[in-house]
Amino acid sequence: MGGMVAYWKAGGVFMWPLLGCIIMGGAFIIERIIYFILAKVDANNFMIELKAIIKKDNVDKGIAYCKTNRSPAARVAETALIAYKRVGPNKMLIEDEIVRTGNTELLYLDRGMPIIAAVISIAPVLGFLGTVSGMIHAFQAIAIAGEVEPTLVATGISEALITTAVGLSIAFPVQSFHVFFTMKSNTHINDMNNTSGDVVSFLIEEKP
Repeated sequence: MGGMVAYWKAGGVFMWPLLGCIIMGGAFIIERIIYFILAKVDANNFMIELKAIIKKDNVDKGIAYCKTNRSPAARVAETALIAYKRVGPNKMLIEDEIVRTGNTELLYLDRGMPIIAAVISIAPVLGFLGTVSGMIHAFQAIAIAGEVEPTLVATGISEALITTAVGLSIAFPVQSFHVFFTMKSNTHINDMNNTSGDVVSFLIEEKP
């Protein structure tokens, strides 16, 4: 623990904004992980079960089934069923309601992603700034000493490079999570598109 504290202090003042990057990036990564775990769904099986429930019982039972699932696809299907109850088999009005819900779900899918992307860009820059600042201090120390002492130079450069190492260490895992979350978002968007088309076709053709 003491070694970590010493390492941290050696990095200088730029370690504090890097700590802010760690906290911000970590908080939004955890939030996104929880969101995608709760939103997990097999869209094909979901639609098969939803259609079976509606055919066996009624649209209200279908709406209740949608409420048990927290995925964007389920929200779109729920909106379509509620709209169908209100306006009947009017494809245009149902699709208008789906579009509004879809836009809201897209905001949820993208929540926190700009912050995560900002951390990816900012952390290395802060690291490099810390290194430049450390190098300046190192050369100032050399100027004051009046001679190039190998130990003094090595120590100064070592301390200067700490922030770069930390900045890159932050950016790499955060970038990996960003790619993963983007892939998950694209999957949910595809599920929403397929589900919306499927449920609208079902309602218009079957008129449950």
